[in-house]
Amino acid sequence: MEFGYFTLSDNHYENNTRSSNQFVADITAEALLADKLGMHSAWIGEHHFNSLGVLSCPDIVLGYVAANTTRIRLAPAVTVLPLHHPIRVAEQWATLDLLSNGRVDFAAGRGYDQREYLPFHVSFADNQGIFEEGLELVRRLWQAEGRISHRGKHYSFEDVRITPKPVQRPIPTYVGSFSKPSIELAARLGCGLIVAPFAAAISYGGLKQVADLYHESCARYGNKPGRLMCSYFTHFADNKAQEDAQRARQIRYYKECVIPAFPGDPKTAPPSYRYFIDMVERLAKVKPEDLTENSVLIGSPARIIDTLKKVEAAGFAEVILYFNVGLKPHQQVKEEMARFMAEVAPAFAGKRKEHAA
Repeated sequence: MEFGYFTLSDNHYENNTRSSNQFVADITAEALLADKLGMHSAWIGEHHFNSLGVLSCPDIVLGYVAANTTRIRLAPAVTVLPLHHPIRVAEQWATLDLLSNGRVDFAAGRGYDQREYLPFHVSFADNQGIFEEGLELVRRLWQAEGRISHRGKHYSFEDVRITPKPVQRPIPTYVGSFSKPSIELAARLGCGLIVAPFAAAISYGGLKQVADLYHESCARYGNKPGRLMCSYFTHFADNKAQEDAQRARQIRYYKECVIPAFPGDPKTAPPSYRYFIDMVERLAKVKPEDLTENSVLIGSPARIIDTLKKVEAAGFAEVILYFNVGLKPHQQVKEEMARFMAEVAPAFAGKRKEHAA
């Protein structure tokens, strides 16, 4: 199993003195450190208008990371595809794949915050259809040898060919999923899948159930399953005081960043987001002592290893680690990243061992 660095650039906190500019600089430094530590990948989220996070251009940050590294894989977590024209998305990530010598992992989703849609004048209520058509187009544009035309419900164009072409044919592509339609889409298109364990637990019962549904869906569409990945909030704690502080940090993230961003109002949530209503209700009631391995890695290295062994047994090939959550100081994030790679990662086989050798 491989391990990657992951962030949504959460900075929407009360009485927060950390500027968005400083946090983007910290994230960039952490992604570069991830490469030095031997992490497999860097996954950087896209958010707009500080509704949850502050990093709006992961492609540009990852371009900078690409120029200063030679090994780590580079990925958005995720591209909020309905907010962008698929032609432009295909061009941007093909270019990064070229400049990084084939190190892009592309991931797409439709997001969950209507406030990010409104200024772009994109329909939040219809974003499932926009997302599905857009993702199919991005992959077609990467794979096409010549010019293509398209006449769809949401996009139409004539005689288009993108340049440059990606080095990887195809670029590994993942769907970020909180819902059954997204799992079905990943299976239908032959994409890999990325899930959040806390959402998997609420919606399906756990990661194993998500893996089973994904594999069943792939079999139904006649496609070979792609890689399964999940993200985990990650906190080290060596005593009760440290664990209490880390649990409080995680709860603050849910209450101040996630709940205001999720579509939890039954009066305004579109039908395709109805499952978020239950999710928001549960997160609003969660207490520090309620946090389990279904949502966080917390505690000693041995305890974290035990949880990750279960994730590995469920069939997940990579876990991307969210260290810098809840206003965790930049220096502490770097220390925890280094500790993970020194004390947890060696318990698992992976390409990092080949690189070290």
